[in-house]
Amino acid sequence: MKNEFNRSRHAAFLLHVHIVFVTKYRRKVFGELHINSARQYVSEVCTEFGAELKECDGEADHLHMLIEYPPTVQITKLVNSLKAVTSRRLRNEYLDLRAAYSKPVLWSRSYFAGSCGGAPLEVVKKYIQNQRG
Repeated sequence: MKNEFNRSRHAAFLLHVHIVFVTKYRRKVFGELHINSARQYVSEVCTEFGAELKECDGEADHLHMLIEYPPTVQITKLVNSLKAVTSRRLRNEYLDLRAAYSKPVLWSRSYFAGSCGGAPLEVVKKYIQNQRG
């Protein structure tokens, strides 16, 4: 499998992050329409950051995103923007989400972000250990 690396003037890179947001109080508030709209909003935010949404899906109480991003993106800033934009736009579009919470919230304060893609860590470790050859 050939990896297509992204390139900038001084770097070659291929970065992916798996992000998971959970609804406040783990309430089961999402249906298919909510998730489809969230996918659109996440894609728009990613574009603004120079990133690309590769996959997005979820269940009634959480949303998974796989995002390819450049090294100039700070994951915390991306996450904060994703949470703010999706929360605001989903609550404005769907009255049922507004009614689910007494305050203007949608997401839990916590989130998961995990790096992914590329070779497994053990393969990279062996490669580095064998460089002196």
